[in-house]
Amino acid sequence: MPIADPISLGIASGWKVHSGARFEQDQVFEADVVIIGSGAGGGTSAEILARAGLRVLIIEEGLLRSSNDFNMDEQTAYAELYQEGSGRATKDGAITVLQGRAVGGTTVVNWTSSFRTPDQTLQHWGDVHGITGFDAAAMSPWFERMEKRLGVEPWSMPPNQNNELLQQGCDALGYSSAIIPRNVRGCWNLGYCGTGCPTNAKQSMLVTTIPAALERGSELIYLARAEYFKWQGDQISELVCSAMDHQCAKPTGVKIRIRARHFVLSAGSIGGPALLLRSNAPNPSGLLGKRTFLHPVSMSYAQMPEAVDGFYGAPQSVYSDQFQWDQGVDGRLSYKLEVPPLQPALTSALFKTTGEELHQSMAELPYTHVVLALMRDGFHPLSQGGNVQLRNDGTPVLDYPLNDYMWEGFRRSLYRMAEVQFAAGALKVRPSHQDGFYVDSVAKVHEQIDQLAMTEYRMMIGSAHVMGGCMMGEDASSSVINSQSQHHQLENLSVIDGSAFPTSIGANPQLSIYALASKQATALAQRLGGLPTS
Repeated sequence: MPIADPISLGIASGWKVHSGARFEQDQVFEADVVIIGSGAGGGTSAEILARAGLRVLIIEEGLLRSSNDFNMDEQTAYAELYQEGSGRATKDGAITVLQGRAVGGTTVVNWTSSFRTPDQTLQHWGDVHGITGFDAAAMSPWFERMEKRLGVEPWSMPPNQNNELLQQGCDALGYSSAIIPRNVRGCWNLGYCGTGCPTNAKQSMLVTTIPAALERGSELIYLARAEYFKWQGDQISELVCSAMDHQCAKPTGVKIRIRARHFVLSAGSIGGPALLLRSNAPNPSGLLGKRTFLHPVSMSYAQMPEAVDGFYGAPQSVYSDQFQWDQGVDGRLSYKLEVPPLQPALTSALFKTTGEELHQSMAELPYTHVVLALMRDGFHPLSQGGNVQLRNDGTPVLDYPLNDYMWEGFRRSLYRMAEVQFAAGALKVRPSHQDGFYVDSVAKVHEQIDQLAMTEYRMMIGSAHVMGGCMMGEDASSSVINSQSQHHQLENLSVIDGSAFPTSIGANPQLSIYALASKQATALAQRLGGLPTS
């Protein structure tokens, strides 16, 4: 039975949806609220503000794709649905950064893991950064609200073997592990979440909040790149956008000017700071674009005696926080253990090799097991994150320097992941390092890791979680926005997405962004005189 595509059905019913590529001359739009970005922050905010009776206009740089277009094809998905065609990296190229760029943002291509912000993180934000209203008790109803809205529940089906082996290794060593909550309804357990869900089971913004906002008369302009704000004093008067071509490769030359009572910036922790930098927005704290965090990821590969087939089944369903808080909140660099999905194109990129070695690695793919360590950055004075900068053409890039504090954490993670894999029955294990190679015992892998040079380009590091860059705080001299997400200097600007976080969170961030957006957008609707939303 064919899967109904809510986007195509909605457009046919008369939704106000515009492609910037179709504009042949400059355009002017007006709204009560303009939302820049349609991911977890922007999509959630759009539904709440539209329910309050406000005229909402959503701006998205990327393409509009939906289940009619999602066919589990990695080549197409990575080119169309990710920032820079999935080629985004830090300024020096040492860390790959996977971020979505489409209507629905990263929620369209993430792996559905949905964790509440850890209590330790929320406590740290209040104690160290002076944020108010974000303690565990205050946030609980907002988490509950979004869990109900998006079907977030612990995964009830058996984990695929890639996840099961993580659990087995942890059990054998006496380490804690648990089942991951996922934002899905009626999941087919295909495993290709990173290429867009063809069955609409993933409860992304694309199939939930954005359709809900459009049903209430909101407008969406996609293929529209937000270039800069015009502002004077404490007020933004206009957002200037460039229409993009049909491939979202380059501007067409058409300008889109948007006027509104209020502007909500939800363009992500690289795109949001970049827009404010291009606008020469007030920045007395000097922190705009700084303290941008990545949850940098290290990995360990193993060969198992029986088939793993990590390319099928829910990508992430088991995790371990055994090492997440092992020296408190602000001790040594700590990490969460999870696994990635192992689709062929993605995994071949992770292997970082060529020729016969790559051929052999791909031949062994069905028996390959991979663990990842998600580093909790931003809690220690030696972990200051990165800095969003502008290239000469105005496009953003993240400078994220690595230091000995970080390298020590990476090395420790390699030891622990290898031990877990051998405990789960691995025949051989290889660290995620250009100089790494497979060995057949814990003693041998420890000896190898001891000798590995912890340097850029040798250690293989990635990220799929970008946070910070417009950090919250009540003191305008040490933050960009206040605890209600209002910009300290620009009265009619709110920043509602993960860029508000003053640290990383220590878990996959989408549910944290949903809850933050639900809280902040509800309060914003009230300030703007909207109708009650609950």
